[in-house]
Amino acid sequence: MSLVVIGGHSRNVGKTSVVAGLISALPERSWLAIKITQIGHGVCSVNGESCDCADDEHTWTISEERDRSGQSDTSRFLVAGARRSLWARCKQGYLAEAMPDLRREISTAADVILESNTVMRFLRPDLYLPVLDFATADFKDSAREYLDLASALIVHQPAPGSTPAWEGVSLKPASSRPVFYIRPPQYLTPEIVEFVRSRLAQPAQAR
Repeated sequence: MSLVVIGGHSRNVGKTSVVAGLISALPERSWLAIKITQIGHGVCSVNGESCDCADDEHTWTISEERDRSGQSDTSRFLVAGARRSLWARCKQGYLAEAMPDLRREISTAADVILESNTVMRFLRPDLYLPVLDFATADFKDSAREYLDLASALIVHQPAPGSTPAWEGVSLKPASSRPVFYIRPPQYLTPEIVEFVRSRLAQPAQAR
């Protein structure tokens, strides 16, 4: 089994586009795609709306996407060619409770690609690729925590002479990793695809 995790330091930096792009670019793989969303306090994981459930109720849910309209992130994964697409939603701090069911789903698949940072607390994938954008100031703690585990960095091509908008964050833990630059709306390059394909082709112990 191959396991790929795509992370990112903030919302709207292109994580979903990278996942969908890799699914499409590697059709020889039988992908199970999983998007993990952590939901804030006061919002129910079951329906994503405000809820009066207690903090320890409705802590997580996993739903399978069947719509192929491409209107949602998980639908985009199916359109790109994923065999199955799942959306795991959990209240903040409760991902551990969802992990037994997620592990069971993962165990049934030949190839798995997940969109998440926090899942790195529970899994050690074959590849972990964080997406970074110098123009976005927010930098999630989960992205900072696992930088040293990155296999490579996918970075929005910065303007000449620009510096990151985020403060107090060092990329030194990943300084020895390959860096691939992207120019949205193109979130994937042939070099990224070849890097992923070649790494997954290696024996598991060599990845």
